[in-house]
Amino acid sequence: MSGPKPPRAVEGEDYYLEGGRVVFTEAYHLKRGYCCNSKCRHCPYRERAPAESVTVALPRLKLP
Repeated sequence: MSGPKPPRAVEGEDYYLEGGRVVFTEAYHLKRGYCCNSKCRHCPYRERAPAESVTVALPRLKLP
């Protein structure tokens, strides 16, 4: 399965190197246009975890 081809990345604008690893910037993610679900550091698409997590208990419903 193949998806759309990602845009060509420009060092310093779209990514930087950190300890031998490539770190994509928010600008690159926006150019790409979607989340790859790799938990990228600068991803503008994934939701940020709230500062304080809250647990909500929902009642179970019986289905016919």
